[in-house]
Formats: sequence, C-alpha cells, structure tokens
Amino acid sequence: MKTDGNSMNKIDAKILFSALWIFLAVNYIYRDILSNMEPGTLRGYLAGNVGEITITQGFLLAGALMMEIPFAMIFLSRVLKGGANRWANIIAATLMIIIEVGTMGFGTTPTLHYLFYSVIVIACNLYIVWYAWKWRNPENQPVTQPARAN
Repeated sequence: MKTDGNSMNKIDAKILFSALWIFLAVNYIYRDILSNMEPGTLRGYLAGNVGEITITQGFLLAGALMMEIPFAMIFLSRVLKGGANRWANIIAATLMIIIEVGTMGFGTTPTLHYLFYSVIVIACNLYIVWYAWKWRNPENQPVTQPARAN
C-alpha cells in the first residue's frame, strides 16, 4: 500500500471522539473502583451514606445519568452527522467538566487519586471541546492532525 506523508496525519474525527469518550469512561470507572478501596467507604455504603450524603434512589439515578453521558457519546460520536456531532461533543464535554468540578468535594474531601483522575478527565474533556470547536469541516470527516516530531 502506497501512502503519502500527509495521509498519516489525518484521522477521522468521529473515531477520535469515540476513542476519547471510551478513554474518559474507563477513567471514570477506575477512579470509582479505587475510591471504593478507601478505608471506611464500603462501611459508609452499607450504612447508606457517601460522606455526609444519604444514598437515595434519586442520588443513584443522578449518578447513572451522569455516567450515561460518556457512554452515549461513544456511540453518538460515531453515528451523528457532522454539525450535530460537533455540537453534541462540545455540549457533552462542557457538561462533564461542570459535573466534574461540581463533584470535586461532593460528600467528602477529594483524595489524591481522585484529584489525579479529575485532572485527566478535565483535560480530556477540554481537548474534546477544543477539537470539536476547531472541527470546521464536519461534513468532510478527516481533520488534519499536527505532524509528529521524529
């Protein structure tokens, strides 16, 4: 297969967005798994609390809705047409940044691992917003990537 030097610098934006949402979902999940390993956390869950917050059906539904955003965006990034895809990514990533910042001290003081993952997911969401914003040709899928330094 013959390729020119520029073809390696193009990536389908839909694939990139979907991959970034997968990356985010895995980071959210693993952060929560590690949070469950903190001393006293499981005891609090069994008592029906997360820090000072009582676990209710509404609380669990809110958590499910928050986590459904990245899961839905994995799929939607692949199937939505250009302009709708661009705006869905901008809106979803902005919403996830707001949620992330808003939940930093929700119920308990953020731990080091929580802060570590928060920096990663905020940075990734910011990248999604930036990339979608600069995606000026959503109907023509490939977007030129910066050339890699050798």
